[in-house]
Amino acid sequence: MKSSTTSLLRAHQFASRKQRPLLPPLELYRRILREHRRLPSFQRELGDKYVKNEFKLHKDTENPLYIVGFLASWQDYLHAVSKGDWTEGTLSADVLDKMSPEQVTQLYELMKETEGFRGAKD
Repeated sequence: MKSSTTSLLRAHQFASRKQRPLLPPLELYRRILREHRRLPSFQRELGDKYVKNEFKLHKDTENPLYIVGFLASWQDYLHAVSKGDWTEGTLSADVLDKMSPEQVTQLYELMKETEGFRGAKD
């Protein structure tokens, strides 16, 4: 997410004035980790690892559309976590259909990992 990110953010903000403006990547990353402090320790640990890994994997992405989508998705996540709406979240069939096989696999692995934490908590 190079210097072109700033101009992309401005373009996105102009095109979608009714929506929340996108946060710069580093600020978004920090806010997510800060918000995770409110989570129980096992959820915080898993969430922090996942966020750090995703941002690290995508830091050199140069596709403008992908960057905006990535930031918008993580900002939606931040909003959901800060409001407490994430605990009962579900994915629609439409969203699953749009995912790549790699994304579905990653989601499945994440689900299995969280079930392990849930079982240890009970």
